Amino acid sequence: MKIYTRTGDDGTTGLFGGGRVSKADPRVDAYGTVDEANAALGWARAAGLPPAVEAVLAHAQSALFDVGASLANPSTKGVVVAVADADADVAALEGAIDALEAGLEPLRTFVLPAGAEGAVRLHVARTVVRRAERAVVALATREPVDPAVVRYLNRLSDLLFVQARATNRAAGVPDVPWTARKAR
Repeated sequence: MKIYTRTGDDGTTGLFGGGRVSKADPRVDAYGTVDEANAALGWARAAGLPPAVEAVLAHAQSALFDVGASLANPSTKGVVVAVADADADVAALEGAIDALEAGLEPLRTFVLPAGAEGAVRLHVARTVVRRAERAVVALATREPVDPAVVRYLNRLSDLLFVQARATNRAAGVPDVPWTARKAR
């Protein structure tokens, strides 16, 4: 099978289950941004993250692939579904957040996306996941989308924030607090 087909040269792409839509379609934007988020997680994992962070991200990448595939399939009875048991996946993310937060100092201020390389990559992944969430919310204004998809992406971005803080801690690098600049 060839990688290039030339069928997208006219600005359209094929969907699972058939049919073609513009590459600018909100559905394509949603699953394309989920794909980008998945790649950002892979890029973060390549930084050599702490084992507790790495294990959760490996599962999250598979879940994101499921989410993207679901978003690319318009024939899911009119409703985009995330994964077979999205509520369990959200609960697992919450459990991972709680476990990591137990070892962190409570936040007293906003922190900048800075610190150890792995932490910064996790912050980049977090922002891409937030963009994916916005794209799915935009799609949901046009077509029914299972709310579990939005919950999963929202919780994943929360997890990535906490993982970035935990990665900084594991590297012996303090979080970088945000300080408001004074108006001139």
